[in-house]
Amino acid sequence: MDEEALQEIEQIIGYKFSDRNLLCKAFTHSSVVDNRFLSNERLEFLGDSVLGVVICQTLFKQFPSYLEGDLTKVKSMLVSRRTCARVVKQLGLQKFLKVGKGMTSSRALSGSLAAGLLEAVVAAIYIDGGFEAARTFLLRIFAPLIDQADAEQAQGNFKSLLQQYAQQQFNVTPIYELIDEKGPDHSKCFEAEAIVAERRFPGAWGTNKKEAEQKAALNALIELGILEGSLAELNPD
Repeated sequence: MDEEALQEIEQIIGYKFSDRNLLCKAFTHSSVVDNRFLSNERLEFLGDSVLGVVICQTLFKQFPSYLEGDLTKVKSMLVSRRTCARVVKQLGLQKFLKVGKGMTSSRALSGSLAAGLLEAVVAAIYIDGGFEAARTFLLRIFAPLIDQADAEQAQGNFKSLLQQYAQQQFNVTPIYELIDEKGPDHSKCFEAEAIVAERRFPGAWGTNKKEAEQKAALNALIELGILEGSLAELNPD
């Protein structure tokens, strides 16, 4: 890889390498070398873990109201091959990847190969400059994606939306109270209501406690004017 290409890559990623060999290796696919140890495969392996740690650490700190399941869903959106490939495409890094003949027009170049390239770059930065350097690079490009993934996750998570609102406005966490249940043991229905700062909102029925609480949170959001419409319109199922 020539000097001009190396400088352009460093400018794009916002990091200057002490060891340029690492950078060259990150952009070398196994299809273009005789010895796979000279390719970016091992870097992909390491970069995948570094990416996961940075994203998990960021989500854990940024969304204190999210439980494990919510955090896992958002993380899965962010570290997916599809998202990583999209990041590489947006940065324009795939054009620098050295691949074997016949692969330059492959769809994989904008898919799995591109995703692997991002992981390899992350690992190269991590080895060359340490965890903070890799973290800085990742947060710069993933910050808007984290906000987007959070919005997509929260859109159907009414409990999460209500908790964020309650903590911001009243510095309290919503409470959910089971107020009724009916039906035989094998097919029970439950009614729950949300309580925010001692204010009780209309209850809602669900086929399980979790569903009842979600619908109760939706009722509260509608009452508070955070969401518009009726329970039936917003959650027809």
